[in-house]
Amino acid sequence: MNVYWLEQTEADVPAENDWLSPGEVACLEGMRFPKRRADWRLGRWTAKRALAVCLQAPPHPGVLAKIEIRAAPSGAPEAFFAGKPAAVTISLSHRAGTAMCAVGLSGVDLGCDVEVIESRSDAFVADYFTANEQALIARSPATDRSRLLALLWSGKESTLKALHMGLRVDTRCLIVSPVEPSFDLNGWSPIRVRYDDGRVFHGWWQRTENTLRTLVADPAPDSPIPLQVPAYFPSRAAQCA
Repeated sequence: MNVYWLEQTEADVPAENDWLSPGEVACLEGMRFPKRRADWRLGRWTAKRALAVCLQAPPHPGVLAKIEIRAAPSGAPEAFFAGKPAAVTISLSHRAGTAMCAVGLSGVDLGCDVEVIESRSDAFVADYFTANEQALIARSPATDRSRLLALLWSGKESTLKALHMGLRVDTRCLIVSPVEPSFDLNGWSPIRVRYDDGRVFHGWWQRTENTLRTLVADPAPDSPIPLQVPAYFPSRAAQCA
């Protein structure tokens, strides 16, 4: 099964808001804190750019404004185009000025996550990881601990998004098992996550410098396909400003 992905940074997001729908502009104006506004705009921009490619829509502000990301009752993002549900499933994640969007077929259970590789406390490990995962961390070389922690945590985050649960449930109900590394041409390697009810999600993880990303889905996805976005064409008013 094909799954596509795109990553964007804050530097990619236009200063104007003409690519947002009227409803999205209203939502943005209701946000008090600058960081929350910046993260929200970055996530919407990344999703709209990814969806425009998948929907074969031109990257113009007026067209992107017709693509809306709405929250389902579970909180999961849903894509709409011209007011109608788009025949895709999406997942969003953002961290430290970088956002990731994964796009799959409609009805697929899909989740993605992007994390910064950083040190974590022993208390964090005890609170959020299973006994088996803690044993795996304890056996790992000290030089690999931060990467492994980011991988296990990101795998849980992605799977909880695929389950439409988020962090409302105990993260220890998921067991993340990195598969023996076998990187593809784009640097992705397999991962497997087992949920307490016996359901197993398959997916992939990738590291770029201090950033680690995961993607899981059910049915099992093939290696994630990067989306190539064309140049963005801002409105004439923005060009003349």
